[in-house]
Amino acid sequence: MGRKWRNWGLPVVALALLATGCESTPDAPGAGAKPAGAPTVPVARVCAEPAAGPAKAPAGAVTVDPAKVGDLAAKTRKSPPDTTFWLRPGKHRLAPNRYAQVIPKKGNRYLGAPGAVLDGRGTNQYAFGGTARDVTIRHLTVQRFVAPPDEGVVNHDSADGWTIEHATIQHNSGAGLMAGARQRVRASCLRENGQYGMNAYKAEGGISGLVVEGNEIVGNNTDDWERRRKGCGCTGGIKFWAVDGADVRGNWVHDNRGTGLWADTNNNDFRIEGNVLEANDGAALIYETSYNAVIRKNTIRRNNWVEGRRYADRGDNFPFATVYVSESGGEPRVEARTDKIEIHRNVLENNWSGITLWENADRFCNSPANTSSGDCTLLVRNTDRCARPAIAKAPLYADCRWKTQRVDIHGNRFVLDKSVVDCTVRCDRMAVLANYGTYPKWSPYQGERVAEAITREQHNRWHDNAYVGPWKFVVHDPSRVLDAGQWQGEPYRQDAGSTFRARDGG
Repeated sequence: MGRKWRNWGLPVVALALLATGCESTPDAPGAGAKPAGAPTVPVARVCAEPAAGPAKAPAGAVTVDPAKVGDLAAKTRKSPPDTTFWLRPGKHRLAPNRYAQVIPKKGNRYLGAPGAVLDGRGTNQYAFGGTARDVTIRHLTVQRFVAPPDEGVVNHDSADGWTIEHATIQHNSGAGLMAGARQRVRASCLRENGQYGMNAYKAEGGISGLVVEGNEIVGNNTDDWERRRKGCGCTGGIKFWAVDGADVRGNWVHDNRGTGLWADTNNNDFRIEGNVLEANDGAALIYETSYNAVIRKNTIRRNNWVEGRRYADRGDNFPFATVYVSESGGEPRVEARTDKIEIHRNVLENNWSGITLWENADRFCNSPANTSSGDCTLLVRNTDRCARPAIAKAPLYADCRWKTQRVDIHGNRFVLDKSVVDCTVRCDRMAVLANYGTYPKWSPYQGERVAEAITREQHNRWHDNAYVGPWKFVVHDPSRVLDAGQWQGEPYRQDAGSTFRARDGG
């Protein structure tokens, strides 16, 4: 649950694990000279250049007529599972009541001809719902549905095994798309939806094996929910909740209002690679109260200008970052493809600040300051165990708290030109810090215990990076701002093997 605030003026949650990078094509926004070592995967320009669907009905397919209102839903009801439907060119409509929707059967396939659109007309809440597995939607535009907040238009009920390919899901309220286990979202345009492009949330059963590949995720959160529900943490190009195993690769995530990619609460085993994340108003990536991830070969640029500047103008000295790791870390006891958070071989260029590793000393299981509702860590399923006196001793002292630990940041290129970002202060930070623990009165984490731990005891390490520009480094708490020499020297000894240059010589 996103940026929450307490009276000490520091954020309780939010991770900006800014994801992966691809080099943009020459005419893509923000394109310019390629930094040395930049990834070379082209961006996914699928909104402007969508792949065309079949111009004729495939053999055995049921043809759907746009002139007949409700034809798609009616033919779905009458047909058996594993039926293929071909939607003719034109604007397809459902019955004119808010709950009218298509309820697929197991294995159904929905193929759009060139120009096929399923239009909710600002009346229907949902396009495709129900619990049928292994449904496929290809080459179809789905638009103007009005799902309520936190609900979605396509795969409304988070059914498992769906495949969404070469689709355009745009101009809807709520989330354009929900997610179930083993879902594949490929080469699709998730554009200008009111809350999320996709909300990867399932109330029961959980989500595993999620693949998000080669999509363009642009301009979402048009309804600006973080302002309507201040501090709700309920927006993003994509929001992930309790997803165990996700591959997020080759996407172009740009110009979203707020955060680009946001993994929030007990996610695990993410690979975020080969993406371009750029020009999002907030962080490119937040990895929050979650575990075990690889974030590599991403291009991350021009993010967080709006939100970072907003807080700087208020005089807030917290290091708001483009990649924000909040109460998240590597945990060998949670099964995954890695046992750490590894951030490497990324290019971060002209963002508002860089990477912040943060831990809120007052946020743990059973604490009133835990903004993740009643959730506990993946190491302690019963929140009630995290109470006096047991929480003050091993193993609960460690296991009742989401820890920012075992984060390995290496082989990245960090470029900052303040004249490009148009800033003078607080846009130039790397950070590893926590707040002074105060709450609740029975907390075993009061004082500087957590700040000392995240800074010097939890194996968080920068090394072998390349810096260009006037970078500063925040350690322990917001008041300790270091130059590169102090950062590399005793007692912090960070960024061994790294290089620092005032300007790019390229």
